[in-house]
Amino acid sequence: MEVVNTALLWLVNNIRTLEISAVLDIAIIAFFIYKLMMMLRRTSSGNVVKGVILVVVALGLAKLLRLYAVDFILTYTVEYGFLALAILFQPELRRFLERMGNSRLGKVFAHEDKPEELENAITQTVIAYTSLSKDRVGALMVFERKNLLDEQIKTGTALDCAVSSELLKNIFWNKAPMHDGAVIVRQGRIVGAGCMLPLSGNTNLSRDLGMRHRAGIGMSEHSDAVVAIVSEETGSISVAVDGMLKRHLAPETLERLLRNELSPKEEVPVTTGAKNLLTGIFRPRKGDDGDGKD
Repeated sequence: MEVVNTALLWLVNNIRTLEISAVLDIAIIAFFIYKLMMMLRRTSSGNVVKGVILVVVALGLAKLLRLYAVDFILTYTVEYGFLALAILFQPELRRFLERMGNSRLGKVFAHEDKPEELENAITQTVIAYTSLSKDRVGALMVFERKNLLDEQIKTGTALDCAVSSELLKNIFWNKAPMHDGAVIVRQGRIVGAGCMLPLSGNTNLSRDLGMRHRAGIGMSEHSDAVVAIVSEETGSISVAVDGMLKRHLAPETLERLLRNELSPKEEVPVTTGAKNLLTGIFRPRKGDDGDGKD
């Protein structure tokens, strides 16, 4: 307890010396860093950030352990790495600047969830897929999650409309100009149609899977998206998630699967988690000063 009291006393004394401008400065920087990290989490760039952190940690350990050769290599890697990062993050930087120019400052990092539109999108998709499956009309829909699919949207026709069963049936009608591509759904709204998707590189896929299924699996391998597919040959409904394909689904199973994968999960509040953590730390143990109860 003496260590805790000493640490708290040191913290209080240092807080008293801080000026309001310093606190405001730290809060603004922390806010922007937090929002930037949340934005990167929704893209594959988050993995690049993890790699950069590992390189910096390795550089610190090399200096600490006096690994001169490793230190020399990592130092030059970090120095020239800023240019490489600017190239790697070029799409994200461009999108960030575009959002700054087109939005109010408060909406630059905004990522609003729209549960009503998402619920409607799932319901309308199931209705459309039930009809398309009976008529054996091929369909390919991609439900975006954290990883943004802007590159795939650029390959098709950009849209911004609510999901409806009649619209989906018209898009995937075999004589429609966009029926061969994929429909991309973001936050419950159609943002692209006739989009091209990357094919799966898995050589162990069944030979009876056509290009539509391979594209759906490939998209789920390259992102965290949920892809729903209707086979043109058999009318079978399938869903691809994380590179895995679930085939021959009934409409009820499709709806349940989409809701499980796309509906936001309830998160434990930060205050509750902190309270539980503090309770576990300061809970008296047997043998300690106290009543000796767990």
